[in-house]
Amino acid sequence: MEKNKFYFFAGPCVIEGEEKILKQVEVMIKILSPFNDKIFWVFKASFDKANRTSISSFRGVGIERGIEVFKEIKRRFNLPIITDVHETNQVEKISEVVDFIQIPAFLCRQTDLLLEAGKTKKPVNIKKGQFMAPEDMYYAVEKVKKGGSEEVFLTERGASFGYHNLVVDMRSLLIMKKFGKVIYDGTHSLQKPSGEGGFSGGEREFLEPLCRAAVAVGIDGLFLETHPEPDNALSDSKTQFPLENLGKLLETLLRIKEVIK
Repeated sequence: MEKNKFYFFAGPCVIEGEEKILKQVEVMIKILSPFNDKIFWVFKASFDKANRTSISSFRGVGIERGIEVFKEIKRRFNLPIITDVHETNQVEKISEVVDFIQIPAFLCRQTDLLLEAGKTKKPVNIKKGQFMAPEDMYYAVEKVKKGGSEEVFLTERGASFGYHNLVVDMRSLLIMKKFGKVIYDGTHSLQKPSGEGGFSGGEREFLEPLCRAAVAVGIDGLFLETHPEPDNALSDSKTQFPLENLGKLLETLLRIKEVIK
């Protein structure tokens, strides 16, 4: 990993189809190419969203089809990829094609899953559960390292604040930096979990100011889900960031990073 670069885990929430995602990768490459000397972009997409509120919600294409899509992204674009796993039996299979393993927030205490992710020896990004104190994420890091991985990221995605609401405590970013690289999730921090009658709502209008604040605190990178038509996205439509605005946002954030450095 190149030093002094800002980690940028970015892509759509979920694989909605191969043709659609390959087209988005092409667009993202054009948007992000001016920043190649300042960021380390890792393409993000999920093959399955196993924790959707409703049984009728779109989950994704599944692991077998997801692996084929990731292979095609690798073949065409040679990008590093991060995706999330939900069960121990998915880890080894998915690690054969992706470069980073991600642990969803609801599973951040699952010992067997964390150990299995560590066994891949790949970098592991653990989403901090909405129910977790930041200092308690130390134990999640230790589980991954016990498995064998040495590079562990911790992603802040907000804490439960009553029903259907999240808040971001910026202190957590500094607390977790004591024992891992810290990423701020600009997308899921703004969710209204299960807040719209069977699916999650959100407040996309606060994404840019909160990302600016997190960068000013001194994070190591940003997690951001982005979509060419967020309102028509099949998952997290209320919080995905418009793809066309991605370059402008990143330019602003990198300027803040330079100032605090």
